[in-house]
Amino acid sequence: MSSKVFSAATIGLNSEIVEVEVDILSQGLHNFTIVGLPDASIKESRDRASSAIKNSGFKPPHQCGRITVNLAPADLPKNSPIYDVPIALGFLLTSKQIIFDVENKLFLGELSLDGKARSVQGVLPIVLMAKEKNFHQVYVPRDNAKEASVVDGIEIIPIDNLYDLVAHLKKEIEITKYPNVNKKLLFKKQENMIDMAHIKGQDHAKRALEIAAAGGHNVIMNGPPGSGKTLLAKAMASILPKLTLREALEVTKIFSISGNLSKKDPLITQRPFRSPHHSASAVALVGGGTYPKPGEISLSHRGVLFLDEFAEFPKNVMENLRQPLEDGVVTVSRAKGTLNFPARFTLVAAMNPCPCGNATDPEKVCSCSASQVVKYQRKISGPILDRIDLQIEVPRLKFEKLQDDSSGEHSEEIRKRIEKARQIQKKRFKNTSIITNSEMSSNQLKESCSLDKKSIELLRIAVTTMGLSARSYYRLIKIARTIADIAEEDNILPAHIAESIQYRFKTD
Repeated sequence: MSSKVFSAATIGLNSEIVEVEVDILSQGLHNFTIVGLPDASIKESRDRASSAIKNSGFKPPHQCGRITVNLAPADLPKNSPIYDVPIALGFLLTSKQIIFDVENKLFLGELSLDGKARSVQGVLPIVLMAKEKNFHQVYVPRDNAKEASVVDGIEIIPIDNLYDLVAHLKKEIEITKYPNVNKKLLFKKQENMIDMAHIKGQDHAKRALEIAAAGGHNVIMNGPPGSGKTLLAKAMASILPKLTLREALEVTKIFSISGNLSKKDPLITQRPFRSPHHSASAVALVGGGTYPKPGEISLSHRGVLFLDEFAEFPKNVMENLRQPLEDGVVTVSRAKGTLNFPARFTLVAAMNPCPCGNATDPEKVCSCSASQVVKYQRKISGPILDRIDLQIEVPRLKFEKLQDDSSGEHSEEIRKRIEKARQIQKKRFKNTSIITNSEMSSNQLKESCSLDKKSIELLRIAVTTMGLSARSYYRLIKIARTIADIAEEDNILPAHIAESIQYRFKTD
């Protein structure tokens, strides 16, 4: 006799149902085999499950002959200790130590040797999938219950240990379902962030960051050390529009799968702000591994990826940004398969003009030779720079500005304008998957960005004199469209085109 218990596997950001089939052959010496493309952590499940069953007071597997566990579909790779609980339940069903209806129930969880349930990764995408597949109940370790309860319309049963779970399934005791979390209350929680009003001067840079936040555009800031580039980048987090529930679930799925989700906060309600060190490897930035997991660019999905000391990143690491900056997705290919991770982030990069940092500083003498300056600036390749919409100089602040006690515009005021601009974009792209102007294709650009003769002439002059590529040409129009949205203008005006042209580095 064999039994079947339902569990799930996570592949990239997607999940699939896994049927855990258990069969016992009473004849012959004891043997416990797990098949169905299990990795090392799952092969070890036989030892964890065996000890957990014995220490929970049930007849252990070593007294039951030959045991075979099949994780179906067999061609789907499995790579998590998530199957400990369903394997243990499958054995208890097959050995007739328990009888219960397995339909519409899905089980997840790792077991300790004494039978306690331990938390696992990737619970949220599995519960979302279970709801789509019309499962009524999902059994998860108690530490994962809060994360799972973000999904409405499905019962979440928290597991403390194997003994209590079996007693619940036998209807000897009742485990109370975990209540759904109050998502409105979660969205009200806000961390203290740097306010734009606390940053002296740099009005040009603040304006560029406002445009970037409103339209989802990428920014690079070039300037001497101490001019405020890092502070400006950190303050950008305070002007970003609040996450919608749809965006929050997207981001939380990524954090859940990568193991970065806090147990206290089951839902990511603030836009991510990731700032990897310039020594980060390509795998850390893009994602990967034997069983690929999201990297920093996916963890910053719908938020900000801040790369400080941009020119110090290894060139091979930097060039990996090309595809995600263009497509909003990163493709990780390995021998075992190809996975796509979302990477629709806003890149904010900061760099010095030369190794010593003083090439553009009028008050300090640059100690670098001309060849050193050129070599340093060439670390940022043309294709990468071409994909960055807003390119701005951040000069050193003068003493008068530092002594100025007048307060600038607060982040909350800037955010209101940005949210209005985002609402305009939401209406514009209501029948598409697009959220911001930066995601527009060339066809959508023609529909949403009509230009008058004066605007076209300004663009012609800019393309001719600045030697801009076709990509840069279209990005200028997208920036102008965002500037018009901030001004609540239906049409792009020549003034909007003129301002967008200002946000390009001048090349000799």
